[in-house]
Amino acid sequence: MSEFRVRAGWPDGTIAEQSVMAVDIGAARMEVERRGGHVFEIRRRGFSLAGAARRRRGHVKMADFLIFNQELIALLKAGLPVVRSFEILLERQKSPVLRRVLTDVRERVNSGSSISDAFAEEGDLFPRLYWTSLKAGEKSGEIEAVLRRYLKYQKTVIAMTRKVVSTMVYPLILIALSIALITILMTYVIPRFTEFFADFDAELPLLTVVVLGIASFLRKNFLLIVAGLGVAGFLGYRWVQTSTGRVWLDSVLLKLPIVGGIFQRFAITQFTRSLGTLLGGGTPLVPALENASDAIGNRSVSRKVASVVPKVREGRELWKALEATGIFTDLTIEMIKVGESSGALEEMLAAVSEFYDEEIDIRLARVISFVEPAILVLMGGVIVTILLSVYLPMFRLMSAIKS
Repeated sequence: MSEFRVRAGWPDGTIAEQSVMAVDIGAARMEVERRGGHVFEIRRRGFSLAGAARRRRGHVKMADFLIFNQELIALLKAGLPVVRSFEILLERQKSPVLRRVLTDVRERVNSGSSISDAFAEEGDLFPRLYWTSLKAGEKSGEIEAVLRRYLKYQKTVIAMTRKVVSTMVYPLILIALSIALITILMTYVIPRFTEFFADFDAELPLLTVVVLGIASFLRKNFLLIVAGLGVAGFLGYRWVQTSTGRVWLDSVLLKLPIVGGIFQRFAITQFTRSLGTLLGGGTPLVPALENASDAIGNRSVSRKVASVVPKVREGRELWKALEATGIFTDLTIEMIKVGESSGALEEMLAAVSEFYDEEIDIRLARVISFVEPAILVLMGGVIVTILLSVYLPMFRLMSAIKS
């Protein structure tokens, strides 16, 4: 047994942190949820051999996880029992991490646990949305259908994530190459001209003096600057990994002038798609809302959606509770309102997801069409300024010699 510090929201609207004794993170989460709480953060208190063992197990690759689920769906469709399906998949499983995890899951199922509880006990190795979807499938007797819906959801999210990442690769390469070129100019090329100009007893232009001063400072303190940036980057990264730092960063991303709308719409699609997946699998609204909030990558949005759960549990309409967060667009609120009143909430959520998928593509294309020339102009201006600061006094010297 290990001690976990759990930060959770409770039905009365309060958010508190408390200690929970459990065998692992999954069991601690289940204990808090059994008491009616919504978990925001769980961390192990102190060091334990169990925690070290879990870290040594590594992580499950998403590709291996998707293939496993596709094969599991095929076996269940063929009429094989869950335990027998696991045995067949374990024989063919090549990933050592997934093999060990699935072996533990099979043993729990053989011992009488449900398949959803068996996966839940693995903690954060599997998405929470996955085993909550399985739980809904077990209750409705449609595990295969639930798995198909979850698999479709996961593929869509992965495709959208890859599209965003691939779109931003070229601008990031441009920025990196420009920074590298400017660094070489300022630390290697420009300082050599300092000695050259020192041989001439001539007054240098202000631009040249400023650039030479910056170049001299960078060259003398290059290692110190690199070390300072490395330490600052490491500390910033560690702080962002904390709950407070992650929420702060995510809230800043939403407020960025050009790309903030893209981050907002991506969070909305994550929420609507995961909520629709859970509702379509038979999960009641309140548990589905709890799990959908946890599936949102932006922690700032996730917390605001989680704060809606107690209000909906008390009987407030979903669209009104979501509107009060100030996160969701008017279109999203109107579609959810129509879905609640007509009994077609799942269909309306799917429509919102599809609409914003297309809008994200359009906005990304616009951002790239603006960012690429902006980077070229900005970096080109910096490089031209550096070169001009060098050649301007040379032109003056040549003119003086001729005259």
